[in-house]
Amino acid sequence: MSAATTLKRSRQRDAILAFLKTRKDHPTADTVYMSVREEFPNISLGTVYRNLTLLTDLGMIQKLSMGAGVPDRFDATIVPHYHFVCTECGNVMDLDMNTMEEVNRIAGAGFDGYIAGHVTYFYGQCNHCLNAKNNC
Repeated sequence: MSAATTLKRSRQRDAILAFLKTRKDHPTADTVYMSVREEFPNISLGTVYRNLTLLTDLGMIQKLSMGAGVPDRFDATIVPHYHFVCTECGNVMDLDMNTMEEVNRIAGAGFDGYIAGHVTYFYGQCNHCLNAKNNC
């Protein structure tokens, strides 16, 4: 029996997961908190963080960590895919491209171990920021 099947059901956790499934913009914990708080006014930010961590640990969502000083983002799409991060506005979006599984093989060729996967972020300027800059 998996941990997910023995875990006590939580309406707050269900609401967090349902919210993430409606989003494609990879919200921060604060954004999740502000939304879920509409349905559960007494929920704490700590409860949101704990549930996001649990959902990540259970493999039900993924946490996108892009470095120091940048808030983690959360994604309900758990199949392998890549992300684009706008260096102007900070938006994070999915890239519509095939995953490059050969990267695991190439990395594994020079490594005495097993490469199970990889995370790649592409950085640049999104179309909105490019258009805003060109219209100045």
